[in-house]
Amino acid sequence: MVSSQPLAGVRVIDFTQIMLGPSATQMLGDYGADVIKIERPGTGDLSRVTLPDDPAGSDNPAFSSLNRNKRSIALDLSTQAGRVIARELVRDADVVVSNFRPGVMERLGLGYDELSELNPRLIFAVGTGYGLTGPYRSKGGQDMLAQALTGATHRRADPSRPPQLYATTVADYAAGMHLMQGILLALLARERTGRGQLVQASLYDAMLAMQMQEATHLLMRGVELNWVAMPHTGVFETSDGALVLVGAFRDDPIADICAALGIEDLTRQERFSTFALQCANRSELHAELSAVFRRNTTQHWIEVLEKADLLCAPIRTLDEALADPQTDANGMVVEIDRDGEPVRTVGSPVKLTDGAATVRFPPPRLGEHTDAVLAELGYDAERIAALRSAGIVA
Repeated sequence: MVSSQPLAGVRVIDFTQIMLGPSATQMLGDYGADVIKIERPGTGDLSRVTLPDDPAGSDNPAFSSLNRNKRSIALDLSTQAGRVIARELVRDADVVVSNFRPGVMERLGLGYDELSELNPRLIFAVGTGYGLTGPYRSKGGQDMLAQALTGATHRRADPSRPPQLYATTVADYAAGMHLMQGILLALLARERTGRGQLVQASLYDAMLAMQMQEATHLLMRGVELNWVAMPHTGVFETSDGALVLVGAFRDDPIADICAALGIEDLTRQERFSTFALQCANRSELHAELSAVFRRNTTQHWIEVLEKADLLCAPIRTLDEALADPQTDANGMVVEIDRDGEPVRTVGSPVKLTDGAATVRFPPPRLGEHTDAVLAELGYDAERIAALRSAGIVA
């Protein structure tokens, strides 16, 4: 039976680790691609071992979150025999994905020029910190560094407060999704041309792209747009928690907020009478609103604000969000059986009516599929045992 998944029949050789690359290849695997994950013997993907875990092991939740629907082969690429196996895997593959620093794959003899000569239809996708060229080419890339270097960390609601890093790996995920989009575009182009190509995405570019509205305001008007510093937007503590209020898409949002809260219209005061003055006196304005919000519960104010059709939401913990009925309705928590033990993780955010995401493999144990993958290349049991004895595979 032919799979209805859109990427069924596409083979991906995955040299990636941590998050940027694995998020891209997991999405490909979710929609039918055969993803063969190349890992170093002993430790594997660094996300297996980087974060403390109890019990310790190669199935760390950080790894498990990004590596379902992949087959793991433990292969020592520092050896000539290991690189020969890698090239054999690539010979009939559709996509190769890596996120090492620029130059690493080339030093291994597995760069784009070498592999595209071996397989002209190959799509060679590279995720980097800063790009394949330029002054930062060889600089160590990391999510929080990209946030800092691209201005995202500097822009905040209250300039008197220290800069604050975003609390999740936003650059890694965005770059991973851009890399995955590039792979899909290259697969479509290959249908017309018959040729593969080089695809790249970086943490740096992903963070700049996410700030396209802010950057374009600055480039065209010399004005720095800051959504979280708007006078009608903010976080307000209540008697039992906190909420976010966004008074956007209204002619006079502060007046509307005051009306909903049942207080005097603050825009009648000179210091809040225009948008420019509301921006200049934002701290004072929010102090007035905060005093009101502290008088009652989050739920009370959510009901009041929603009745007035004002955009608002309670500030929740991740645990609360995972238990939300909307999360369940969207199928965003999935449970995968791995050797009789459940792996509970986040599902795909992309919904298709035909060829939807499925879980075909749980996150693999390190080297779990080494024998099966080598057998597909024609290696017999004796030859595989010899490679294992020599430490070339595990």
